[in-house]
Amino acid sequence: MRKTLHTLIALLALFSVATQFYLMLENRTTSLTEMIIRFFSFFTILTNTLVALYFGILSLNRKKMPGFLSHTESLTFVTVYIFVVGLVYQIALRHVWEPTGLQMVVDELLHTAIPILVFLYWALYSTRTAFEWNHLPKLLAYPGIYLVYILCRGKLSDFYPYPFLDVANLGWTLTLQNITVLFLLFIVLFLAFKGLRKILP
Repeated sequence: MRKTLHTLIALLALFSVATQFYLMLENRTTSLTEMIIRFFSFFTILTNTLVALYFGILSLNRKKMPGFLSHTESLTFVTVYIFVVGLVYQIALRHVWEPTGLQMVVDELLHTAIPILVFLYWALYSTRTAFEWNHLPKLLAYPGIYLVYILCRGKLSDFYPYPFLDVANLGWTLTLQNITVLFLLFIVLFLAFKGLRKILP
């Protein structure tokens, strides 16, 4: 079952990201270069790409896992990241638009099916050694770097991938409040997973 989950999650994430790229390419209103930059400005896309990479390598050979992905806490980090993708979409973004057809399928894969599958894998196969307090700064590094990049590029290009990060419309005060809530969400999930890991077999 473990091998099957590796392959299933990797293929679904790869399919979803690739299909979303195709759909965005088909409907682009900017230059190709700008479209590609915007595509990889979405936390959803970056995180699902990370999921595809992590589980793709696992499905081939765990010994080849590169760099930080080889650490014991990496599975927990990846799970928290993709879980945030799912939660934020369900709470803050699902009502913003109503995709249809293939776009709806991809949307559900990126924001619902893949987060659930990754969480299932984590619940089955993560270890208690994957939780130490010194892991928390490492966990927050990825969303921290992402937010700095998005805010800096948004200032230059006036493109913000998510409405709750749109400084131009919200102003800095409300945007920083939203960012604080996001960081708190990462921390709360880390603590929740830490507690859950203790009671899971």
